[in-house]
Amino acid sequence: MRLLSIVVPVFNEEESLKELAGQIRTTMENANLSFEVRFIDDGSQDSSWLQILEISKTDPRFHGTRFRRNFGKAAALGHGFLQCKGDWIATMDADLQDDPSELPSLIAMLDGGFDLVSGWKRKRNDPWHKVFPSRVFNGMISFLTGVKLHDHNCGIKVCKAEVAMEIPLYGELHRFIPVLAASRGFRIGEKVVAHRARPYGISKYGASRFIRGFLDLLTVTFMTRYSRRPQHFLGGIGLGCFLSGLAVLGYLGFTWVVRFWDPGAYLPLHERPLLIYGLAALLLGAQFLSIGFLAEMIAAGQFAPNQSPSIRETSNLQTERTKP
Repeated sequence: MRLLSIVVPVFNEEESLKELAGQIRTTMENANLSFEVRFIDDGSQDSSWLQILEISKTDPRFHGTRFRRNFGKAAALGHGFLQCKGDWIATMDADLQDDPSELPSLIAMLDGGFDLVSGWKRKRNDPWHKVFPSRVFNGMISFLTGVKLHDHNCGIKVCKAEVAMEIPLYGELHRFIPVLAASRGFRIGEKVVAHRARPYGISKYGASRFIRGFLDLLTVTFMTRYSRRPQHFLGGIGLGCFLSGLAVLGYLGFTWVVRFWDPGAYLPLHERPLLIYGLAALLLGAQFLSIGFLAEMIAAGQFAPNQSPSIRETSNLQTERTKP
């Protein structure tokens, strides 16, 4: 029987943990699924860790890890992925807004051909000042990355183990797990899931998450499109600026030599504002091109293993040569 590993980041959720554990246990046993749960206590300041210890003592299928301080959700998920032993890996929040009873149907979609299935909270039980910005942000992610999902940051997801092992998670990139997986060639699906009102506590995210999320979106867009060819991005900008500056200086030089049809041509060249713009564009273009070359050298010299092509399957695999 295949094993499902469930990773649950925890930050000050002492009231909900036992109830969540009971719901997971009931759902998995009713669906006849073998499972394990990895609670990752991300520096909680309440009694969350004591609750995790009690749960794990009464049921060995529940495990806990406690961070020394709060490192963020991405770090918690990344550590949990490394600890998982299952063929499938699921993520869900600890605040009881994600319904564990959705997991069997998400797993069924994995068996149907998807590598990662993300939940879609079509009807959210959150205030409008969280729902509206979230919809705008999801639209921006879909537009900039090409991964068309309604809810990229839904807490409940299920993927095959190889997906979790290949995607890099740091900072706050947990919002972009489907995008990172799609960039590796995995097949992404989406399913409407129930979203429940938070019964205990308050949200741990403030308005600043939108600013950080937008900056992370720019980072992910660059990573997924240009991480292996940074000069295509930086050099494109640099070449455009360089050619623009060259054209401006060429025009100024032509009018200075020929001295006709342009009244400003008789002004001293150093007094013409266009000269400053032309030189600035020329220098900016040269700088972008130089940075692009340096980025290419860094990318070539630090080629990470998880940047190699993602392999779906092999046939008659032979032993590969070891690089000297």
